[in-house]
Amino acid sequence: MIAAALLVGQAIALAVLIVRLLPGRRRRPPVEPLTREITDTTVSVIVATLDEAERLAPCLDGLIAQGRPLAEVLVVDSRSTDGTRELVERAARRDQRIQLLTDDPLPDGWVGKVWALEHGLRAATSEWVLGIDADTSPAPGMVAGAVTAARDGGWSVLSFSPRFAGQTPAEQFLQPALLLTLVYRGGVVGIESDPERIVANGQCFLARREVLLRHGGYTPARASFADDVTLARHLARRGERVGFMDGSRLYTVRSYRSAREMWREWGRSLDLKNATHPVRQWIDVAFLTAVQALPVCVVVAIAISLRSGRLSSTMAALGAVNATALAIRLLLLRPLSRSYAETHWTFWLSWLADPLAVARIVISTVTRRRAWRGRKYAPDRGG
Repeated sequence: MIAAALLVGQAIALAVLIVRLLPGRRRRPPVEPLTREITDTTVSVIVATLDEAERLAPCLDGLIAQGRPLAEVLVVDSRSTDGTRELVERAARRDQRIQLLTDDPLPDGWVGKVWALEHGLRAATSEWVLGIDADTSPAPGMVAGAVTAARDGGWSVLSFSPRFAGQTPAEQFLQPALLLTLVYRGGVVGIESDPERIVANGQCFLARREVLLRHGGYTPARASFADDVTLARHLARRGERVGFMDGSRLYTVRSYRSAREMWREWGRSLDLKNATHPVRQWIDVAFLTAVQALPVCVVVAIAISLRSGRLSSTMAALGAVNATALAIRLLLLRPLSRSYAETHWTFWLSWLADPLAVARIVISTVTRRRAWRGRKYAPDRGG
């Protein structure tokens, strides 16, 4: 009876997964940088910083290399003490578009990064606002390429997935499995989806300034550690066209220094619970368990049991469902590899880390985040 119930549940989850992934056949190609200048619009880039001296230089260098429509780079610093401010000041002497701002003291109920973005939005003067993380390395023509993609597609809000660079073998064993939890829940990058399924990326998040201001700026995401997804879904529910495209040719990113830091920091927000209704959150947990965590375990268990005798029809069907889910996972390795500057041999074994990735989602779902980027938050803040 347990095997029969598991078979039904996994078969339904597998069907849902296939429906979500099938539109990938018509997904849009990666957005290309555009080196020619665009003069009929303007972009304000906002970079939120707090002790980012070790990671910020490539971001500033990449932004300095951008031509029009980039009009201003607003680096909103939250009183860094590690040399971040001095680094920005030196960059500002190279490019007058760079401005160093200091946000006001963090109000109750706000996450620090979101407050810095809100401060930058209030100072921005351009038609478009582009939020960029300090650990990104923009390619020449990134800003023009992003704006062109948004205007050509009629998007009010458009964010872009990155190309991951500089990862260790241990990171490439774990990170693809964690990344696939987003694909399984939200569908393929570059395909429009239900507002409740939209995935976004705050590392490169473009929006019309007027649209943000009309809907309260970053305030709807003020207490969210998944502020990008929270804001994107909030705007989509209110009728704005919100998209997510492949930006692997626009910029690269080195977000974490180790697999341990990735597990701790990214894992705390990867559950998306700040952007998801609790009931749907637990449905997602069950779904990921069925199609990502269990297939490796079930296939191995059935393979072992075959040595001791024949399988029942129910167990044979269960094996077929899990083998299909595992085959889909393996087929996704090739397209997923395009999001990496280089792939270690551990990347091709990352499917073995799927149970770990889902376990991290479960852990994050049942716990509440208390700290981020050196700041500690009370239970009623950011939760």
